[in-house]
Amino acid sequence: MSEPGKDARRIVDVTLDEQSVARRSPEVEHERAVALFDLLEENNFALVGGEPGPYKLSIGIFEQRLVFSVHGADDRKLRDIILSLTPFRKIVKDYFLICGSYYAAIKKLGTAQIEALDMGRRGLHNEGSELLRERLAGKIELDLDTARRLFTLICALHIKD
Repeated sequence: MSEPGKDARRIVDVTLDEQSVARRSPEVEHERAVALFDLLEENNFALVGGEPGPYKLSIGIFEQRLVFSVHGADDRKLRDIILSLTPFRKIVKDYFLICGSYYAAIKKLGTAQIEALDMGRRGLHNEGSELLRERLAGKIELDLDTARRLFTLICALHIKD
């Protein structure tokens, strides 16, 4: 039996706008699938000054903006949160570059080089996650792990120039 209020700060469903999703390498697609699974398993997410959850979240890109469409468990729209993509562009680009290097290194380089690339990859991922938390401040409260998983999903979206 679930505890009262247990789902008040929780996402119970996530969808990515299929028009926005970029097809990436199998490794990146795997990261996206893992991020979706992990996000639904454990997250801490709440609308600031809004209704408590549970929430359903749809993430997409519309007119060069990142859109978080937050719905209640009953599918009633609670709020759209729209963020400029501009602050994310460089981090996402750098993240994909280092991910590519990391996946290539796994196939042919030694442990020390792979670990160095992985540290860089995790550092950029943390930077992107913190940026997301800053941009959502005052709109959505979320912990770092939830921000990390959401940042992975943002990276999966096709950002058109």
